[in-house]
Amino acid sequence: MIEVKRTADGGPMEFEVTVSEGGGESRHRVTMSADQHHRLCPDRNPEDCLEAAFRFLLDREPKEAILGQFDVTVISRYFPEFESKIGEYL
Repeated sequence: MIEVKRTADGGPMEFEVTVSEGGGESRHRVTMSADQHHRLCPDRNPEDCLEAAFRFLLDREPKEAILGQFDVTVISRYFPEFESKIGEYL
């Protein structure tokens, strides 16, 4: 289960994401600008966009390997296909 909670609005928006699976839990602090949100998920709210981003990540690595704090733009550095594939996770 992926739970996304917005903790701050503005530039950038800030979120706390909790991933629960396999009897364990991981917590992540993620930032995302409004521009990045609109580019990645123009027809969805930011929380749905980050949930999709985490589903994308979890298909590629365990929750423990996901950084504890990062900006959503970092995902493309590790996984260049991220922006073209995120729509499949919405």
